[in-house]
Amino acid sequence: MISHPAGWFGASTIIGLVIDLDALFKGRLCCFPKDPLADVETWSESVDKVLGCKAGQVAFREFLKSEYSEENILFYLACEDYKKIKTVPEMISSANRIYSEFVQTEAPRQINIDCSARENITKNIHQPTLNSFDTAQKLVYSLMARDCYPRFLKSDMYQGLLRRADSR
Repeated sequence: MISHPAGWFGASTIIGLVIDLDALFKGRLCCFPKDPLADVETWSESVDKVLGCKAGQVAFREFLKSEYSEENILFYLACEDYKKIKTVPEMISSANRIYSEFVQTEAPRQINIDCSARENITKNIHQPTLNSFDTAQKLVYSLMARDCYPRFLKSDMYQGLLRRADSR
């Protein structure tokens, strides 16, 4: 994970993201049942508030993308979807996709987990269960909660969204 100084983004980039909601939410406003900024203030309560809100997920993902650590939220959300799978063939297919995209060594979006968690998933990938990724997901969640989330709250992006929500 690469950390950048606070001013790494140009002011116009941040202002553009904050002012143009369509840019931040990439045209996905139609999938929000209410104003996407309605819950912005609650996001500061916990990382769970951010992850439990579609607009929060989008904003946090954009922030993580700016820090070159977008794989964390993508993996976390893929695991959440994985736990909802109802059929064995779908579970096997999804487990293999998650493994090849995030877990295996040299995966395109390789997550930062300890070698024992990676080895355990690798050893059991041929007979996946709905809990196959739990340990790795907890590790990634912990990393986001203690490291990325506090920076997100201090970021120009989040602060701008707060101001925008307050001005409504």
